[in-house]
Amino acid sequence: MTTVHFTCTDCAQTIEVNDAMRETILDAGCPVCTATAAEEDFAATCESVTHD
Repeated sequence: MTTVHFTCTDCAQTIEVNDAMRETILDAGCPVCTATAAEEDFAATCESVTHD
């Protein structure tokens, strides 16, 4: 499952979301302020890898 960060352009809230949550936000808007969301509001999440 892919995880991305959503940042609302209206309230500036940043939330880590999965694919299902991403689709819901695109349909319903920001879960904090209900502002309209766009594809540009999502950014890929980088997971750090530790090498021993």
